[in-house]
Amino acid sequence: MTTQRRYTALDRLVLRLDRAVAPVFGARARAARENPAAAAPPDRLDAAARRHAAGLMRVDHAGEVSAQALYQGQGLTARDPEVRAGMETSAAEEIDHLVWCEQRLRELDSRPSRLNPVWYLGSFSIGALAGLCGDAWSLGFVAETERQVVVHLDAHLVRLPAADERSRRILAQMREDEQHHATVALKAGARELPAPVRRLMALCSRVMTTTAYYF
Repeated sequence: MTTQRRYTALDRLVLRLDRAVAPVFGARARAARENPAAAAPPDRLDAAARRHAAGLMRVDHAGEVSAQALYQGQGLTARDPEVRAGMETSAAEEIDHLVWCEQRLRELDSRPSRLNPVWYLGSFSIGALAGLCGDAWSLGFVAETERQVVVHLDAHLVRLPAADERSRRILAQMREDEQHHATVALKAGARELPAPVRRLMALCSRVMTTTAYYF
């Protein structure tokens, strides 16, 4: 007779930190889906356009590192097993985005943000705190985060060099996925966050995106 192991909060924390090794310290994660840019033609970008595209994709990669941390922190402190499972599913789907952005950065002869450990630890702490506030508030945090990410991706789709079809296809698929995650959170019972909290989230996001473009 076999028994199913029951994981303690400490067990789950160790497992989540183990998963963090890939995005934060450079171990290669694997995507479950094909890269949306796989069928796109090779780009013909000049040096300036490549640097700009790389800066944007570095920001998006850093955002995906933060997304992993947020979902893992929220999953750790979620009270409802279904909410926890949903957070873990979303985190797994976000790995695709992480891998696609890293692949594109390599194509552009660039690198991820050197501050990824900072983005990860800060976001994990915020996610865990959101989870401690209750599942409805935590889901509200997911919905608002994804809403802001969609706005951010819309801006990047406009700012990309016109000839950068490969990056554009990746960001378009990411936008579709993020919108879906927001919809799922709302259907699961997300509460709308107070306006001051939404503004603070937007400010923190602006600091990260501005810094990660260069570093």
